[in-house]
Amino acid sequence: MTFRDAARQGIAILADDLTSAGDGAAPFRQAGHDARILLSAPADVPRHAVGVSAVDLGTRVLDEEAAAARTERAAHLFAGSALLFKTVDSTLRGHVAAEVRAAWAGSRRRAVVIAPAFPAEGRVTVKGVQYVRGVPVHESDYARDPVHPVRCSDLATLFPEAAPAQPEQAAELPELVSSGGLIVCSAAEDRDLDRLVATVPRPDEVLWVGSPGLAAALARRCARTTGGPASLPPTSRRPLIVVGSTNPATRRQLAELRTRSDVQGVTVDVDPAPALETLRGLTAPVLTLQTPDERHTPQTAQLLARSQAAVVRALAEHHTVDALIVTGGETATTVLQPLGATGIDLTDEPEPGVVRGSLTGPLPLPVLIKAGGFGDDALLLRLSHLVRQRLDPGEHA
Repeated sequence: MTFRDAARQGIAILADDLTSAGDGAAPFRQAGHDARILLSAPADVPRHAVGVSAVDLGTRVLDEEAAAARTERAAHLFAGSALLFKTVDSTLRGHVAAEVRAAWAGSRRRAVVIAPAFPAEGRVTVKGVQYVRGVPVHESDYARDPVHPVRCSDLATLFPEAAPAQPEQAAELPELVSSGGLIVCSAAEDRDLDRLVATVPRPDEVLWVGSPGLAAALARRCARTTGGPASLPPTSRRPLIVVGSTNPATRRQLAELRTRSDVQGVTVDVDPAPALETLRGLTAPVLTLQTPDERHTPQTAQLLARSQAAVVRALAEHHTVDALIVTGGETATTVLQPLGATGIDLTDEPEPGVVRGSLTGPLPLPVLIKAGGFGDDALLLRLSHLVRQRLDPGEHA
């Protein structure tokens, strides 16, 4: 099934950081739609809005009032989209409630359907409570997030005015949507999300709110039957892996990668000069640039990200590296914008939580962006192999 106006008005995704924008857009790219991530909100709807425009609003680093204001403006700008999707983190980090209400106000949609489950990554919603691999998110590692620690797992607390909907009540959704208001949907499996999307007769009347799980369900409903896969980015001779996320999953992945003899790297400080000098002197075919392992205050994290950005820019402009693998949405935005990049043209999603594409701007580097908490211990190793070899579309490490 396709959305009647999707080709005319496009699909808009409003995200609070770069990895969320990529995770939201990737399923639609896989379903045959052209897709581009915009690194900041545009002044007008982009001319290339035929397809998918995923906007990184950067609101996770703002205070709640500023985040809500920016989200409402963006929702108003893209209110004419055939499908309007507001991402939320599947662990409920960020200004979730404030941004959802602001997006609804800006979009002027009849109803809001909220379904943050991402079953493929063990993030499910059971009776309105969000879990990560069986643990309520406020009791998980995400409760210790240095910027947005999760304090609440219960969506009924975040949205007390919302109507709850269990998977077995999907048939009641059309009436709930027709009545207007917010609807919080529980889901433990992908088929719960597919059933949810299938029961809403007019998707253009709804502001959809969720994580990659709901995005994938929507993409399956509006898959295109024409158009082939995008061309793969050129093979890299020397990639740079930039690790800013302090999530334990990412740090385990980096430790596994650094056991390889063909990988060398440095830890950056707030002064980028020593790290840059060291990297220029290394000879390994894969380089890494990481922040210290310990968690940082938001102020220190921002300084370290800027230091990483200075190193990346110097290496890219002098062609010391020719591809980037970046972990952490805030790190990715900070690193890519000084390169003059305005966005990323998406190619595919080689693994859950990872998007691949090419930068739009003066340095059209191949880039892979990975969300901090996703993947097994060998993920960065696989991505370093992936970016250095030519694969046919659909054939992934």
